[in-house]
Amino acid sequence: MKKDKKIKNQVEEPIHLDIPEDEIWTYQIEGLAAPHIGKPYKHYTLKKIIFAITIIIAVSLSVYFSIRTVQKETFEYENASQGTYQLSKFGNTGYITELDIDYVTEVVYDQNDKNPETNFSLVKDETKKITEIREYAFNCDGVIKVVNIGKDVEKIDSKSFYSCWALERIEVDEDNPYYCDIDGVLYNKDKTVLINYPCNHDNYLREKYGYETEPYRADAGEDYIRDIQTYVVPSTVKTLGELCFSYVNLRNIYLPEGLETIGSLAVFKLHEPKDQYSNIASLDNIYSYRTDSVVVDTVFTSEEKLGEVYLSLPEGLRIIDSDAFSYNQALTYVYIPDSVTFIGHHAFWDTVYKEDGELRGVAQMNSALDEEEFKEKVQEGDQWLPQYDYLLFKKSIDVVYSSERIAK
Repeated sequence: MKKDKKIKNQVEEPIHLDIPEDEIWTYQIEGLAAPHIGKPYKHYTLKKIIFAITIIIAVSLSVYFSIRTVQKETFEYENASQGTYQLSKFGNTGYITELDIDYVTEVVYDQNDKNPETNFSLVKDETKKITEIREYAFNCDGVIKVVNIGKDVEKIDSKSFYSCWALERIEVDEDNPYYCDIDGVLYNKDKTVLINYPCNHDNYLREKYGYETEPYRADAGEDYIRDIQTYVVPSTVKTLGELCFSYVNLRNIYLPEGLETIGSLAVFKLHEPKDQYSNIASLDNIYSYRTDSVVVDTVFTSEEKLGEVYLSLPEGLRIIDSDAFSYNQALTYVYIPDSVTFIGHHAFWDTVYKEDGELRGVAQMNSALDEEEFKEKVQEGDQWLPQYDYLLFKKSIDVVYSSERIAK
C-alpha cells in the first residue's frame, strides 16, 4: 500500500484539550508524567542528598587537583646534559626556608596534617643530579633564607637569585669543583668572580655577631658599621658579577686593585631597610686597596691589613657596565681611573639629587684622563652621568677632567 504523500505547506488542524477548570493544575495527558504542582517529588530528600554529595565531591576534586598543580609548580626542571637536570624555576610553598640544590626534588604533602608549615616534606630522587641553575630560578622569593649548592652543580646564572629578599646565605659543598662560598657569599671556585652577596646577608651577620636589632642609620655605631655594613672583596677577584651586590645593606665596600670588570647592576641601589614601605640609601664609600699579599678574609678589621687604601674605583679597572652604581644617593665621590675603557648606559643613574637648592650625592664626576683622551679612549653609554632637575629639563653633572684623586 502506498503511503499518502504529505502535501507541502498543508495547515494542520489545531488540537484542543477539553480540560475541566478545576483540574487545570492536576490534569494528566496520556503518556506524560503527572504535574507535581503542590505535590512532593518521589524520593525528594534522597535526591537532595545525592546532589549535595555530588557537589562536595566535585569541589573536593577541584581543590585536590589545584593542590597537585601547585605541588608540580614548586619545582620545575629541564634536561641539561648527559642525563642531568637544570633547575629552571622554584615556586616556594610559602614555608620553605632552606633548600638543597643537588638532586631533583618534589614536595610530598601529608593530607592528615592541616598545618601548612609542617604538612609537607621534600623528597629527592638521587638518580637525577642537578648540574645547572637557570636565570631567575628564585625570582623575588621572599621566604627562602639558606640555599645549599650541591657538589655536582657546575653552572649558576648570575641572575639565579634575583631579588631574594630573605636570602641570608648561599653555601656550597666543599667538593664542588666549580663554586665556593665565603661565609655564605657565593664565588666561583678560584674566587675570581663574586657572584652573589645575598640580599639579607646583614641579618645573618647580626645574628652571628650578636646584634639584637637593626639600628636606624643615624644610630649605627662604628662597631655595627664595621661588622655588618662593611665588606672587603678578596684580592683574587677580577669581576663583580651582574647584580652581585644589588639591593644589599652595605655602607663601605673595599675593592682590590686587579679588579677589571664591574658588571651590569653589580652595585645597584644599596639600601638600609627602614620599614616595610620605605628605605634609605646606604652606600657611602667605594674604597680600593693595593696589596702584595693575598686577601681572602672579607671581614674588615683595619685598613692597615689591606695595604695601601684610597678612595673610589681601583687602578686597572676597565669596564663599568650599565646601571652598575645606579640609585646610590648616599655615595658622594667617584673617581674614574685612566684604565677605564667602557662605561655602560645609566652607570651612575640617580646618584645625584637636589635638596634646599644644592646638589647632593655625586655632584660631580672626577676623571684621571683629560677631556680629549677621555672622549677618544672611553666608550660611553647613554646617560651614564648622573642627572638632576634643572629648570624644565634634566641636566648632567659636570666631569672634572685631569683631576687628582682626593685623599681619604
